Amino acid sequence: MTHPQAMVFTSLRAFAVRWLAAAMATALLASCSSYSATEPAPAKVSAAPQRYRIGPSDTLNVLVWRNPELSTTVMVRPDGYISTPLVDDLQAAGRSPVDVARDIEKALGRYVRDPVVSVTVPGFQGDISDQVRILGEAAKPQSVPYRQNMTVLDAILQAGGMTEFADGNKTVLIRSSQGDKRYSVRLKDLMQRGDLSANVPVMPGDIILVPAGFF
Repeated sequence: MTHPQAMVFTSLRAFAVRWLAAAMATALLASCSSYSATEPAPAKVSAAPQRYRIGPSDTLNVLVWRNPELSTTVMVRPDGYISTPLVDDLQAAGRSPVDVARDIEKALGRYVRDPVVSVTVPGFQGDISDQVRILGEAAKPQSVPYRQNMTVLDAILQAGGMTEFADGNKTVLIRSSQGDKRYSVRLKDLMQRGDLSANVPVMPGDIILVPAGFF
């Protein structure tokens, strides 16, 4: 049986960790600018279709046609490189699967006549600079891979929604592709009141900061 004092200590520690995380998120928001200085996030964004860029920890399937012994499944290392049969230390992170396939073909050309290689990504996170980060009072703060036509609702649902301490309508979206320009997002209206007009598109590299409400 767990000792009552140990249970109290565990509860206090969990509260302290959450309070510290909320305070850090709030401090980050305050350092960016005051909430009233942000303008509403645009309902539409004009962006060219995003070509997927491989990131560290992505899983790649490398298929060499008619050469099953050279085909493999490999994870991209933290340094961004991969190694496949007969090919050592090939840069993968930050590049498209097609580009990586062409480079593998060139490397294998020294050993195999006219190799044909395809690279697919069954398990993906994407390049770090393309990920969308959700911080603060999200249930599970994290970075999520950007997908074409992704919205704030998509991102926050992947992060498990908001905590009970969140001040959702003071959420700030930081757009790195526009020099860290800040926009306001009415996340509470969207999540709790079903106001779909508050749902706005996100872009690769966006940061969503959900502050805590202090009562």
